[in-house]
Amino acid sequence: MNKVLSAAELQPAQPSVVPAPAPAKSRRKPFVMLGAAIAVGVAGWYGFQWWQAGRFLMSTDDAYVGGNVTPLAPRVAGHIDQILVEDNQHVDAGQLIIRIDDRPFKAAVERAQASVQQQQSALDNLRAQVSLQNSLIEQAEADLDAKSAAATFTTQDAQRYAVLASTKAGTQQDAQRSLAADSQAKASVAASRAGLAAARQQLTVLNTQIAEATAAVSAAKADLDTAELDLGFTQIRSPIDGLVGNRLAQVGTYVSPGSYLLTIVPQTGLWVDANFKEDQLRSMTNGQVATVYSDIAPDQPLKGHVSSLGPATGAIFSVIPAQNATGNFTKIVQRVPVRITIDPDQGNKVALRPGLSTVVTVDIASR
Repeated sequence: MNKVLSAAELQPAQPSVVPAPAPAKSRRKPFVMLGAAIAVGVAGWYGFQWWQAGRFLMSTDDAYVGGNVTPLAPRVAGHIDQILVEDNQHVDAGQLIIRIDDRPFKAAVERAQASVQQQQSALDNLRAQVSLQNSLIEQAEADLDAKSAAATFTTQDAQRYAVLASTKAGTQQDAQRSLAADSQAKASVAASRAGLAAARQQLTVLNTQIAEATAAVSAAKADLDTAELDLGFTQIRSPIDGLVGNRLAQVGTYVSPGSYLLTIVPQTGLWVDANFKEDQLRSMTNGQVATVYSDIAPDQPLKGHVSSLGPATGAIFSVIPAQNATGNFTKIVQRVPVRITIDPDQGNKVALRPGLSTVVTVDIASR
């Protein structure tokens, strides 16, 4: 049996009223405000840091480690007899590295020694002759004195006989005999005087020969010194402490003076040459603090300081300097090399090697 519905039940059902959700924009607003505040704070902090310090920091990645790399070359020609080092081996200053065949140089030293002895013997002989000549001069002087005394007597004797002959107290023959004796005595004096002059002249000649012989001895000794130096140059030693690199020398190879053998690379006393742009150098000067970040150990910065600024840009020292007096001019920012010296207490912190790339930052506010 069907149920009869009332009028209220026959009315359509009314939907329930649900409150509308809040807009999404209003929900994100607090987060946006917070993010903006954080961004402003971070930007302000970085801006403050830049104003306080960052604007005084000049950086460049065009920087490389430098050092007194020493290429070795022989000073004498010869065949390499022995090589005592290998590539990448550490050597100390003064350590023997290469030995050149020294037999020809030893023979040259012996010849030079013989030449010195020969020249010295000639000099000693001349000095002995000078001593003998001095004795002959003394003898000639004594002989001259004796003959001069005898000549004085004969002169006086001739005068006495002449007076006697004039008074008829003496004979004319005695007077003539005394006069002849006087003339003979005077001639003997003249001969002695000439002999003395010749002896003295011979002494002058000997002294001149001694001067020449002395010069010859000095020249022979200089040749001996040169020969001994050349003999010493057959032993090539390391001038510095460092590592052996790029060794081209081989045993048995004939080398001439100046030919390349190998290179000694130092491990200490290194520096950094940083090429800064010209607009970064306005306030840069010697003594300012620098920080070096090497590519080999970027997390271990090294402390240093500016030791010098280059006298000109790198373009000036190039093989072909730029010529800007043409119509195709393009301005290029120039760079100036700045020498950075690493502080001594930082040398072993990172194993730097010449040629390594670095990033350098200089604090131009420091002094």
